[in-house]
Amino acid sequence: MHQSTATSVLGDVIDNRQIGAKQYEVLALCLLVAVLDGFDTQVVGFLVKPMADSLGIAPSAFGPVFAAALFGLMVGALLLAPLADCIGRKKVLIASVLTFGLFALLTAFVERYDELLLVRFLAGLGLGGAIPNLVALASEYMPRRASRSAVTLVFCGMPLGAMLAGLTTQQVLSLWGWHAIFIIGGMLPIFVALLIAARLPESMEYLTRSPQRHSQLARALKGLFPAVSTLAVTRRETSPGKAERIPVSLLFSDGMWRRTLLLWLPYAMNLLILYSIMSWIPTVLATANAPLSTGIVAIILFSLGGVIGSVVQGHAMNRLGTYQVLLAEFLCYLALVLSLSLLPVRLDVFLLTMFVLGICVQGAQAGLNAVAAEIYPQSIRSTGIGWALGVGRIGSIVGPIFGGLMLGLGWSLQQIFMAALLPGALALGAVLTIVLSQVRAAPRHAA
Repeated sequence: MHQSTATSVLGDVIDNRQIGAKQYEVLALCLLVAVLDGFDTQVVGFLVKPMADSLGIAPSAFGPVFAAALFGLMVGALLLAPLADCIGRKKVLIASVLTFGLFALLTAFVERYDELLLVRFLAGLGLGGAIPNLVALASEYMPRRASRSAVTLVFCGMPLGAMLAGLTTQQVLSLWGWHAIFIIGGMLPIFVALLIAARLPESMEYLTRSPQRHSQLARALKGLFPAVSTLAVTRRETSPGKAERIPVSLLFSDGMWRRTLLLWLPYAMNLLILYSIMSWIPTVLATANAPLSTGIVAIILFSLGGVIGSVVQGHAMNRLGTYQVLLAEFLCYLALVLSLSLLPVRLDVFLLTMFVLGICVQGAQAGLNAVAAEIYPQSIRSTGIGWALGVGRIGSIVGPIFGGLMLGLGWSLQQIFMAALLPGALALGAVLTIVLSQVRAAPRHAA
């Protein structure tokens, strides 16, 4: 006789009920952290020129600064996400948000280049531990019918945060200087970490693993669904023993190696594209004699496109097919970048193109995050998402470094966009491989 597992029973409880106020609160808290992530990730890109002048370095030297933050993000995703599957997602999320808040705050007080590299690495470490847990919690607490939309909605927070960084820079930079922007960007996460500690429930899947956490699970269930008999559910949910370390090898077991690798490649390439644009576009435009405000407007439009792309991504994937939507987005990216690399640059056309690129690139990233939340079981979900993000960060590190090298070599805007065709083509190839493998598998299943 089939015996229900903890995950399946919890899934049934959540899937068979209307979304409640507590679930919306969980989603809102995850969205808020993603906004702070987007703010911290983007704000340095707006401040390259004033920070370089203050520290006495060339703007092209900020390639390693971007890379240090993204390397920290990769390390955090690879190390802290598996830890969350062992000790609880809420604990790791709080520690991660406090970490990136503290070191964002300390960025305001750096006086040397090596200090800047260190604090940006440590801020990235906190960001890397936060994002996989946002995806895992949003996916876990929402019913399957709303899971894709929930995950892609959470990732609206990153372009929203980038837009907020641009608007804050426009208002604050001329009044109080770049230091004040990092003070704002550091204090907000510290406040939000306290809010998470008070309001966010722990992962129920984690709580089911030990009878010692029976009372915590009962409280979490009561907060979600007051009408559910928590005692009946928790009796079925709890299982003896303690949580064990989650080996990364599970991501390659039971035939998952193929989907894992085919997820990692577009993750890396799309993040390379995303962070190259967000890190260097303001500076590249400034070197082409455009005012700093033009670069800020370009990133705000790119981020606004990202918000729209993320909002519609889940619905589009449900209606048209997951990989078909991703395929269309990467094709659109290649067409737009090819046009930018071949045609003369006109400011109005460039800004419009940045908006559409935001829809495609950041919508695709939200879609890839939703895929990562779907293909792994809940028990290893933080590990799977964390490693996808961590490996993907290789691309996000390489992109800004090469952007700095191209800038230092004096490449034109068209030459830089020509180079940006390669990662888009590799991402497209990976998604196309998935689609073709599904087509080949369909006749066998029919037979």
